[in-house]
Amino acid sequence: MIGKQVSSLAEAINGIHSGATVLVGGFGDAGTPVALLEALLEDDIRELTIVANNAGSGNRGLESLLREDRVRKVICSFPRSKGSVWFERRYLANEVELEIVPQGTLTERIRAAGAGIGGFFTSTGVGTELASGRETRIIDGREYLFETPLFGDVALIKAHRADRWGNLAYHASGRNYGPTMAAAAQLTVVQVDEIVPLGSIDPENVVTPGVLIDRVVKVEAGKT
Repeated sequence: MIGKQVSSLAEAINGIHSGATVLVGGFGDAGTPVALLEALLEDDIRELTIVANNAGSGNRGLESLLREDRVRKVICSFPRSKGSVWFERRYLANEVELEIVPQGTLTERIRAAGAGIGGFFTSTGVGTELASGRETRIIDGREYLFETPLFGDVALIKAHRADRWGNLAYHASGRNYGPTMAAAAQLTVVQVDEIVPLGSIDPENVVTPGVLIDRVVKVEAGKT
């Protein structure tokens, strides 16, 4: 019998190792797997490369990993957002690396990894410091910058509902990045608000199919 549900956060993150590249779903606070990120603090997991839309805020989630010096590098579009105190401290102290990727390019690089695409050309970033030393090509008289796929050792995402097969339904903007990241990582772990019986999620509302999911853990309200 197929069953993706695990009973604890510790079981959900089992096997994630130091030095891993971790794709982190969410957009700002919406859809961020806070409980899974903070569970990483319980193990001696360090030197992480984090791929996310932004570098977190406050003292929770991604910022807690930065606070405890568990992150080696951040790849994101918005490193400085309201409340990103710990990222700024680490960066100014040369304790964390930063790779800035335009938001649309970041999304497409992750999607390319999941789709088996070896790379793509985009006009975004041409003529800026982001293109320094990078491959470019003239296509139909316009210059384009070559971008490579962005894979993860693990993806940590959040969804609203899941069934035991791992089929996922999201809530509103909490869907951001989750579906593409689930396809781009070797191990995909999901925290959900609710686990429902098979058939409870209308197939038309399944955004991420269970074949892409390895583990699902339910997190009680107020702990996300």
